[in-house]
Amino acid sequence: MSLGGWIKSIFGGSRKRDISRLSTSATGQELEGSDAVEERVNVSGGPLKEHHRRLALRDKRLLPKIKSPARQLGFTKKKTVMSVPEAERLFGGTMRTRNRHLRDLLADEAQLKRYDLPVWKTEEDVAKALGISLKELWYFAIHREKERQPHYVTFAIPKRSGGKRLIMAPKRRLKMIQRKLLELLVEKLPLSEHAHAFRRGRSIRTGAEPHVGKRFVLKLDLKDFFPSVTVARVRGLLIAYGYSFPVATTLAVVMTEAERQPVEVEGTVFHVPVGQRHCVQGAPTSPGICNALLLQLDRRLSGFARKHGLNYTRYADDLSFSGEMDRKAAGRFRSIASRIVSEEGFVVNADKTKLMGQGNRQTVTGVVVNQALGLSRQERRRLRAMAHQLSHQRIGVEEDGKRRAKIEGKVAYLSMLNPQQAAPFSEALGKNFDV
Repeated sequence: MSLGGWIKSIFGGSRKRDISRLSTSATGQELEGSDAVEERVNVSGGPLKEHHRRLALRDKRLLPKIKSPARQLGFTKKKTVMSVPEAERLFGGTMRTRNRHLRDLLADEAQLKRYDLPVWKTEEDVAKALGISLKELWYFAIHREKERQPHYVTFAIPKRSGGKRLIMAPKRRLKMIQRKLLELLVEKLPLSEHAHAFRRGRSIRTGAEPHVGKRFVLKLDLKDFFPSVTVARVRGLLIAYGYSFPVATTLAVVMTEAERQPVEVEGTVFHVPVGQRHCVQGAPTSPGICNALLLQLDRRLSGFARKHGLNYTRYADDLSFSGEMDRKAAGRFRSIASRIVSEEGFVVNADKTKLMGQGNRQTVTGVVVNQALGLSRQERRRLRAMAHQLSHQRIGVEEDGKRRAKIEGKVAYLSMLNPQQAAPFSEALGKNFDV
C-alpha cells in the first residue's frame, strides 16, 4: 500500500466490503473482475431498485466499519453494537442469504404507510402486534434442519383428476398466529383486480362472467402453484413493500414450511426437510400471499390480453382468456402468454392447457360459459336424477338427511351461477336458494 493509501485508510474513506474470499457463485452476482477483492456499499439511501420507490436504508451496525485513527492505532476497543441473543438471531442459519445487498436493509416507513401496511420495524414490534413474546415468535420463526415436534399436521386428500393433494395444516398455536397475520397484514397487501380467488366479494362466478359467449376461451394452469411460492419470494415481496430484512424473514418463515419426512437416529425421530420452505395448502395465510405475489404477473397478462382485445381473469392457479380471435392467433397468444408466465418464475402445466371454441363445451373453473353461466346438461340431468331418487326411495332418516344436504348444496351452487337453471330444482326441494 502506498503512503497516500495508508493515510486515506487511517482517516476514513468510502464504505467498502471485503469480498476477496467469495466466489462468483457464492455472491449471487457477477463481480467486476476475476481479481475483485472489494465492493462499494451503497449507503446513499436511494431506491433499492431502479424505478422503485422502496428506499435502500441500511443498518449501520452491519455496514463495513470505517476505523478511526485511534482504532487503527490500537488506542480504543471495539464497541458493542448489539446483544448476544440479537447477534445469534441475525447471524443464524434462518437469516442467511446469498444476497448481501438485502442483508442489512432497514424498514422503509414511508413505503409501508404508502400501502397502509402495519409499521413493524423490528421483530419486537411483530411480537407485540401478535400478542406473543419475542421468544415465542422466534420459536415459530426458526428454520430447523432437524425438527422433533413439527408445527404442521400433514395428510393427503384425493384430487378430482386423480392422484393426491398434500395438505399441511398448522397446529393450533401457529394457526392462531397465522390468522392474526392474515388479519393484520396479508389481507392489506395490494391485489390485482383480475384475481377472483380467496377474496371477499369475488367468486367462481365473477371469475367466469367475463368469458360468457366468446368465440374462443383459452385456459392455462400454473404447475405446482403453492410450492413455487418459496420463502425467498415471500421475503422479497415483504421487503419490496418496506419491511426490514429481519422482519421480512421472520414473517416469511412463520407463513411457510418445507415438506418433511421422519428419520430415526439412535432411537430419536427427527423430521427433516426434503425441499425448500414454501406456502403450503392448509395455512390460513397461503392463499392471500400467493395472490399478492402474482400481482405483477396479473398486470402483465391483463395488459397483453387488453392489447389483443381479450378478457383475462385468474382464479388461484387457473388463468383464463377469451375473445373474438381465430384459432391461429389464439395459438400465438398462448405461446407468448406462457413465456410471460415463465419470466415471472412460474411454469405452465401443458397437460391442462386448453383452447376451446364455441363448437365445444367452454368451461372456466368448472363453469360452462358458452351462452350463459351454469352447469352442463349432463350435470343438470345427474342432479335431477339424484332429486328424483331422493323423493321415491325409502331410506333411513340419517341417510336421507345426508343425501338431501348434498343435493341442496349442489342446487345452491347452481343458484349462485344461474338462478334460472336452479329454479326447477329449488321448487322440487321446496327451498329458496336465491343469493
